[in-house]
Amino acid sequence: MIILGIDPGYAIIGYGVLDYRNNRFSVVDYGAITTEAGTPFPQRLATIYRDLSDLMERYRPEAMSIEKLFYNTNAKTVIDVAQARGVTVLAAQQHGLGIFEYTPLQVKQSVVGYGRAEKKQVQEMTRIILHLDKIPKPDDTADALAMAICHGHASGSLMGKLNTLGIR
Repeated sequence: MIILGIDPGYAIIGYGVLDYRNNRFSVVDYGAITTEAGTPFPQRLATIYRDLSDLMERYRPEAMSIEKLFYNTNAKTVIDVAQARGVTVLAAQQHGLGIFEYTPLQVKQSVVGYGRAEKKQVQEMTRIILHLDKIPKPDDTADALAMAICHGHASGSLMGKLNTLGIR
């Protein structure tokens, strides 16, 4: 199964493409889509949509794993991230991907085995699981790879199968 992991944002959108077969991950690609500060926001959204659509067409993932949005203290930031997340979900829907959402706690539990793990622990375990020489940069890229790992682990579990059926 080809999994596209996404760390949503509007300035930096991390992505990781993994092939998950027989309980093993292999890295297909990873990186970040960036938009320039000062660019009109609708244009930034169009760039995100276009670049993600290109990735989806290139790699033909079966599933997209994306972080559930959580509210922080800055309402404008959360609204802007929500808009960028919306075009991300739209691109996935239009390309026929299964869309799976995970909380940061679920990702930490899946990758590290401890839901309260520190960000550096998640990044290091991501590096180890994927046999990478170093932790991918920017952090959004490492987070996106962790999202994809989380879905790979969840898809093989009973919880993953129930999630696929829409049962929560």
